[in-house]
Amino acid sequence: MGKDVIIACDFPSAEQTLAFLDRFTGRKPFVKIGMELFYAAGPDIVRQIKSRGHKIFLDLKLHDIPNTVRRAMAVLSNLDVDLVNLHAAGTAEMMKAALDGLTRPDGTRPLLIAVTQLTSTNQEALEHELLIEKPIDEVVMSYAENAKKSGLDGVVCSPLEAEKVHARCGENFLTVTPGVRFADGDRGDQKRVMTPAQAKEIGSDYIVVGRPITQAQDPVAAYERCCREFIG
Repeated sequence: MGKDVIIACDFPSAEQTLAFLDRFTGRKPFVKIGMELFYAAGPDIVRQIKSRGHKIFLDLKLHDIPNTVRRAMAVLSNLDVDLVNLHAAGTAEMMKAALDGLTRPDGTRPLLIAVTQLTSTNQEALEHELLIEKPIDEVVMSYAENAKKSGLDGVVCSPLEAEKVHARCGENFLTVTPGVRFADGDRGDQKRVMTPAQAKEIGSDYIVVGRPITQAQDPVAAYERCCREFIG
């Protein structure tokens, strides 16, 4: 798998999303559909974007009892997305159930990755709110190893952790990293961030970029800049 830039299409409606994607008359970017858009527009927006030739990362972060996740993944698998995710905190049993549900009768399936810790979480929140006293790097690595042992394809992690995940879980274990900002941009609510060039240097496989592209004066130019800095 080659490196790629995934645009987070965090819009509140199908109309806004499609109008945004209309700007891309050249190459069709890989797009992320998250909870906001999926809950607003439903599965049909996935089908519409897929029919336009885009790859899709369906970012719903499933986290429930294993049987519920298995059934939900079976439904999502029918949408023909390219990448889906869940929370690694749901345990190995849940992750294995997700893989089972995601796999179609012909043996094919979308890639499945696990969220380790959200990039908005820092050490203080980990200790004082989640009552996890281990260092955040150690927690992320443990979650990543559990995901690999469960048969998943990779993890969502901070770009600051991508290199360590590859060292622990192998180069072929995918790292999908949000929290990417241009050097001259706003950090927003992300606490653990990195530039596209830095993410490339430390080995991220995919970067997920939202506001630096979607809220740019020229989103296509911002996307192309991201691709130049990250892919080369």
